[in-house]
Amino acid sequence: MCPPQIRGIHMGKFVIKRTRTGIKFDLKASNGEIIATSEVYSSESACRTGIASVRRNAPVAAVENRLTDGYAVEKHPKFEVYLDRGGEYRFRLRATNGQIIAVSEGYRELAGCMKGINSVKRNAPEAEIVQE
Repeated sequence: MCPPQIRGIHMGKFVIKRTRTGIKFDLKASNGEIIATSEVYSSESACRTGIASVRRNAPVAAVENRLTDGYAVEKHPKFEVYLDRGGEYRFRLRATNGQIIAVSEGYRELAGCMKGINSVKRNAPEAEIVQE
């Protein structure tokens, strides 16, 4: 199989990196923008398990828009769209078991948040894994 850049398709990547308290991943789009990030894990193995969960759950996850009164509660896996305390739009991806497996950064506009979700759905399944 040809590498993604040879086929003319630029894919995202999961970047694993150490923090002061453990190890985490960022899912980056082909343009280098971070579209989702994980919690801090205690081991690289646990981090890689988190990546596998995002790959498995993101493509099939429903979108639950929590911004409207009486929103439809979706089954897991799902992306939850919400407004943070600072007034920015964010999403979190919950796995089949309900655990949060990835979160977004803040977006000024809802449309940007929705594009972020679509980017995770599109990039996660085939994203390469690299270490920083």
